Amino acid sequence: MSDLDHSLYTDFPEYRERIHSLKLEDPVFASKATEYHKLDHSVRGLEMACLSVSNDCFRDMKMRRLRLKDELFRMLQ
Repeated sequence: MSDLDHSLYTDFPEYRERIHSLKLEDPVFASKATEYHKLDHSVRGLEMACLSVSNDCFRDMKMRRLRLKDELFRMLQ
């Protein structure tokens, strides 16, 4: 179980202003950030509730979250 906050603002505090700006100005970034947030919320909810989810499904969700975070980070730089 993980109680870590994986929000973009938490993981990239040095980019706080840029994240906010890109969410308002770049529809691609905004869409990916929204998808990341929803996926992170789902993963954390499953972890905290200890709900039964197939390992493959859960792994896929976590891998998609990681890929999105990598894409968003590249866009921030």
